Amino acid sequence: MSYQKLDQTNRRQLAEALRNDTWVVACLCAGWCGSCREYDAAFSAWAQRYPQHHFVWIDIEDQADLVGDLDIDNFPTLLIERGGTVAFFGPMEPDTRLAERILLSQVEKSDAELQREAISSAERRGWQEECSLLAKTADII
Repeated sequence: MSYQKLDQTNRRQLAEALRNDTWVVACLCAGWCGSCREYDAAFSAWAQRYPQHHFVWIDIEDQADLVGDLDIDNFPTLLIERGGTVAFFGPMEPDTRLAERILLSQVEKSDAELQREAISSAERRGWQEECSLLAKTADII
């Protein structure tokens, strides 16, 4: 499955994708957010173009126990992760073109490049500690 709306019944799929070193693109949104509702269709269409990656829609209020106290400043917010390495975390315009370019630039990098970038700044080191969906799903499998 390349796209899922995360709920209590399908968290295992997300955990398995992360443990299998699959690129995960998570959209962190809220059901009440009009921009998020508009972005949902574009995000789903984007996921269909890249079935080799795992796209997940996470409502931060419905999944508050998983998301925890991630600092989400604006919606939609994207989190791009492979394994335990968070490659990107931040707000995104409700259009997938820039997000797609970010993803494509990340998947081209070697493991060594991803690891170097993950520790290259205080912000990125913070992503590894605070944002990792792999760490947040550790108790699922």
